Amino acid sequence: MKSLNVLILILLFNICVFAQKPPIVVYLAGDSTMAEKKLEKRPETGWGEKLQQYFDAGQVKIENHAQNGRSTKSFIAENLWQAITNKLKKGDYVFIQFGHNDEKSEDPTRYAAPHTDYQNNLIKFITEVRAKKAVPVLLTPMMRRKFDESGNFQDTHGEYPEAVRKVAKNLNVSLIDMHRLSEQLIVNYGAENSRQLFLQLKPNESTNYPKGVEDNTHFNEKGAEEMAKLAVARISKSKIGLRKYLKK
Repeated sequence: MKSLNVLILILLFNICVFAQKPPIVVYLAGDSTMAEKKLEKRPETGWGEKLQQYFDAGQVKIENHAQNGRSTKSFIAENLWQAITNKLKKGDYVFIQFGHNDEKSEDPTRYAAPHTDYQNNLIKFITEVRAKKAVPVLLTPMMRRKFDESGNFQDTHGEYPEAVRKVAKNLNVSLIDMHRLSEQLIVNYGAENSRQLFLQLKPNESTNYPKGVEDNTHFNEKGAEEMAKLAVARISKSKIGLRKYLKK
């Protein structure tokens, strides 16, 4: 009887320990396409805002550190990256998506050439995440909406997406190729209908944009939702361990 009581106590202890296990944290490191938006920017929406709903919050917590206007270079310089690594624990994930602002060669505070500084910064991110026994996941930059006069889609990201793919392959890092996935989505919508995914407003349609806006980089709520679905679908078909925590 005594041994049975001991076994019951051990079982209850293990149940309590399991119940108190902290959730896996998925840190988002990126730019404005991923970032959480302030009220005065709505209906602009970052796709990272839509990710939590696909996971049980008790098992997986999304922590969005993405910021408007940041490149790999400025994210490091402003200690935004350090804020993530300071909190990382074993088993956490870091989703890393940059490129839009690394491309800005006119701005030395942000510019990172694709096959030198940009790749080196990505390698730094990966190395430091792995040092904490956490899991890095690379994402290629989202497509901008751009069609020529004949309705043919045009890529504006140059060599940056391929640089991400190269780093992912060389360092055996999981890759979510949002560049190709978002291109397919935008092309499927078409030159005109793809406006539905982006921050496109007529004058007086929104109090935040009284003069209207035609933004082909940032998403509205629908666009952010569609982009998040693309990422989740890719996670579910990948070898990323996080997939087992997706809601059915």
